[in-house]
Amino acid sequence: MTISKSSLNSIPTCYATVSIGTPNTPLDQKLSAIAEAGFQGIELGFPDLLSFASRNYNKEVDAQDFDTLCDAGRKVSIMVEEAGLTIVMLQPFANFEGWEEGSEGREDAFRRAKGWIRIMQAVGTDMLQVGSTDSPHALSSLDHLAADLRHLCDLLAPHKFRLAYENWCWATHAPDWKDVWEIVQKVDRPNIGLCLDTFQTAGGEWADPTTASGLMEKEGLEKQFRTSLMRLAETVPREKIHILQISDAYRPQKPLDGKPDEQGLRPRGRWSSCLRPVPFDGGYLPVVDVAKAVLETGFRDWFSMEVFDGGPDGGDQEWKDMKGYAKKAMKAHERLLQEAADS
Repeated sequence: MTISKSSLNSIPTCYATVSIGTPNTPLDQKLSAIAEAGFQGIELGFPDLLSFASRNYNKEVDAQDFDTLCDAGRKVSIMVEEAGLTIVMLQPFANFEGWEEGSEGREDAFRRAKGWIRIMQAVGTDMLQVGSTDSPHALSSLDHLAADLRHLCDLLAPHKFRLAYENWCWATHAPDWKDVWEIVQKVDRPNIGLCLDTFQTAGGEWADPTTASGLMEKEGLEKQFRTSLMRLAETVPREKIHILQISDAYRPQKPLDGKPDEQGLRPRGRWSSCLRPVPFDGGYLPVVDVAKAVLETGFRDWFSMEVFDGGPDGGDQEWKDMKGYAKKAMKAHERLLQEAADS
């Protein structure tokens, strides 16, 4: 499919609130920076909602105090509307699927799911992002994973809510787009689709933060990656893609240890948490190629900046100029569309 420049003019733009400032940065300041840069929507990060609630009620609000979080969410909804933005998605809902029947983990997962649905109602969004589980306790059967997600879809459906399932490239059983696409097909519900991500795709199938080169060290890497992108473009219907998240990655200054850290986070997860800048700003992933593959499906919906930029060394940013950073992100979005277009 030819990607014409004119067909990209109507793509709506989004920015994840967790991708600017810190969880302690007042949410109104984040919204102001995002809106002034020209973005139309936000992914509302749960850490930002939790921080806003704690600040608003002058107490540490528990992550499962859903009454308080819903009350805070209604206030956030008003703030977002006043900023001229829309809440595209609530994120990130993690480690939901794959727990054994009757386990405490499964009970907690469904308790959280019902609470987050209440929050979605309060803030006024219709989409929930679910990342493919990275729990070491998750069962490996894709049928079991699909059954859990089918149950979640059925909980969302009465509210006309959608589920955007994302492959996290460090996930236990579904690290690639092909894995989550297979699971989505098994779920077989109209309200589930994909949350694709330039980092998760290129960072999982092409790059490797544990090698000196920063690349996966295997024969035929480029050919295999191109084939994967071609397959994505040819096999995933555009209506089953709910959103495309955009970020690049810095090549680690020193290869990361290949083993999980003390918290059990795998190397790609650690890489993801602090070494993801906007495109064209020091990263090395083939972000344009991934975006082109998604656009070749016919997808023309939300492009969302979701970055975790600690600089090339992965340190903490001081965030002295959030507005400047958001404007840089918008310029990166505009350049990405320009370079992805064929004509």
